[in-house]
Amino acid sequence: MTAIFCAVDVGTASARAGLFDATGRMLARAVRPIALWTGAPGRGEQEADGIWAASCAAVRAALSAAGLAGDDIAALAFDATCSLVLRDRTGGPLALSEAGRDVIAWFDHRATEEAARCTATGHAVLARLGGSMSPEMQIPKLMWLKARRPDLWDRLGSAWDLTDWMTHRATGGSARSLCPLVSKWTYLPGSGGWQPDFLAAVGLPDLLARAALPAEPVPPGRVAGTLSAAAAAELGLAAGTPVAAGLIDAFAGALGLIAPPAPGRPGEAAVIAGTSSCVMTMGVDRWSVRGVWGPYRGAILPGHWVNEGGQSASGALLDYILGMAATGGGAAPSHEDMLARVAALLERHGPALGEGIDLLPDFNGNRTPLSDPGLRGVVAGLTLDRDPESLAVLYWRAAVSVALGLRQIVEHVRAGGAAIEGLGIGGGHARSPLLLQLYADATGCPVRVAGEGEAVLLGTAICAAEASGVFPSLGAAARAMQRPGAERRPDPRAAALRDRDYAVFLRMQAHRDEIARLRAAPVPATAAVHA
Repeated sequence: MTAIFCAVDVGTASARAGLFDATGRMLARAVRPIALWTGAPGRGEQEADGIWAASCAAVRAALSAAGLAGDDIAALAFDATCSLVLRDRTGGPLALSEAGRDVIAWFDHRATEEAARCTATGHAVLARLGGSMSPEMQIPKLMWLKARRPDLWDRLGSAWDLTDWMTHRATGGSARSLCPLVSKWTYLPGSGGWQPDFLAAVGLPDLLARAALPAEPVPPGRVAGTLSAAAAAELGLAAGTPVAAGLIDAFAGALGLIAPPAPGRPGEAAVIAGTSSCVMTMGVDRWSVRGVWGPYRGAILPGHWVNEGGQSASGALLDYILGMAATGGGAAPSHEDMLARVAALLERHGPALGEGIDLLPDFNGNRTPLSDPGLRGVVAGLTLDRDPESLAVLYWRAAVSVALGLRQIVEHVRAGGAAIEGLGIGGGHARSPLLLQLYADATGCPVRVAGEGEAVLLGTAICAAEASGVFPSLGAAARAMQRPGAERRPDPRAAALRDRDYAVFLRMQAHRDEIARLRAAPVPATAAVHA
């Protein structure tokens, strides 16, 4: 039998397992939900043990669907969101509350003030972060923990990027992947690694010991350990199976779509679009521009630089619109149902559907190009209509705003030095022909998907493939396993309408800035409040 590789992708709301052969063909896929708590504004928490249990269930279901046994799997790898896992000195959960949650979700913005303090240092690490620290990264979150919850800081035994914690849970070892450490923890490969002066400047001189961080991480795809007997029993796999150093989910998607860059092929960016959207570029040349994270050396492939732009809320904005249908006590439609409604309306009304409703999609801040987590969304043109057709039109225009935000990122990244002529799309949006066409029309770029539309799982399977020893390198595994998918090109009529939408989009941003300046201006001393 050909070698089979198991990939586990931990997203915001679900854990997915996929089984792939050495040609990149997906043999089976299974999904299990994971719990997410978002009680306080700007916060999100999860349970690491619950995430592990859901992942195990997904792997067992995928094995069953493929008719495979655990010892048929040659290697295993994980990818995950860049959420922060906190454990105490016994290795148990370091609960943030009585509810027992020990994971600060990637999108949690509780550490916005701490991120601003990092930016104020002016340290050289900021040159690899687009000029400013994001509250979505791990250093500000740990600063928050130390300052706001010293009781927990005193009990902290280790802190993990979720990808690395999954690997640790599978192997029992302490290996960390270079990918999360270089992109979310300020580790600088080739420049001394950890930067003690920066950590001291932000009040974390003891971080390496407190978080149990290694001096040297493991490159993605290399063997990080082998599957422990206990973890193997939970996953339904064989003890001793090699486990690869994994990737953050968007980086895995880039590996499944555009890595390594093909000589002579026009420049491409990978767009991993789900709850949020990440725009990834990769090359041997180093470049940087404000509002784009990176360049990260070796975050995916040795000798290559990776840059990451993104939108903090893309699918999350569409989720929000769906939730509006449930405010009266009814059930919210699924994305599939809503997209079908939109498609029917587009057939009747054409691509100008909903003109007059315009949005800025920054409901959770703007990551690229504005680097401002405090920005908020704007909606113009609403009526009092609440019928299903009106909701579908609002959903469509929200999707258009996300596509226009993607266009702005692409143009910004091009200005920074990346030659982008096409987009590879992965994540949940890759399963919607309507959204794929919208992205092509809005950006003016041809878009393509990975073979089965599962770029993130495929990229993680590629990591497992290198760890198995079947391929001599991660690049060789990627070249063998990437599978061409369908391509969509811009429709000239729709693209012209999206150009007009984009002009409105930019004007709305300028107007929002003008309003912010008015709000910030001091109230005249002569102003009075009358009863």
